[in-house]
Amino acid sequence: MTAPDYTSELLRMGREARAAARKLAMLQAPHKNRCLEAMATALLERQGELLKANKQDMENGRKKGLNSALLDRLKLSPERITDMAQGLRTLVGLENPVGKIDATWIRPNGMKIQKVRVPIGVIAIIYEARPNVTADAAGLCLKAGNAVFLRGGSEAVHSNHAIAEAMLEGVRSVDLPEAIIQLLPW
Repeated sequence: MTAPDYTSELLRMGREARAAARKLAMLQAPHKNRCLEAMATALLERQGELLKANKQDMENGRKKGLNSALLDRLKLSPERITDMAQGLRTLVGLENPVGKIDATWIRPNGMKIQKVRVPIGVIAIIYEARPNVTADAAGLCLKAGNAVFLRGGSEAVHSNHAIAEAMLEGVRSVDLPEAIIQLLPW
């Protein structure tokens, strides 16, 4: 049996992420902060859906024989969801890194040179079965002006999907392109 060819799908997703990243790179801090706040609110409002999705992942993990340490990392609780939302809200209070001047110097010919922080564009993050990383990684990338591809562990597929959907609700509420946060389903 041959593996499916995901090339065209990944290329489409990449084009969308790149276009979204261009918009995000130009976004002012207050708009990014409104988005982060909206994502945090959506996580809390959709807590029941997140816990239901996580319950399915936990049941599947037990059936697969995951050890207790892995199951603990996988488990969501109301407290952990609150912590994810608080993590996003903490980002709101941080200084906008985009456009920050890290160094300035003058060359002997009088030319002024500055080292300025700019977004990378599109970032891909692969991580294990810790659903909270979905929110943490997406929030950090947004704050830094980057679109993100996320690929969490297969043990947390339902939880990651529910978290990403909640966060995308926040993205849509402030009129940003959904392609700034994309889960890789494979």
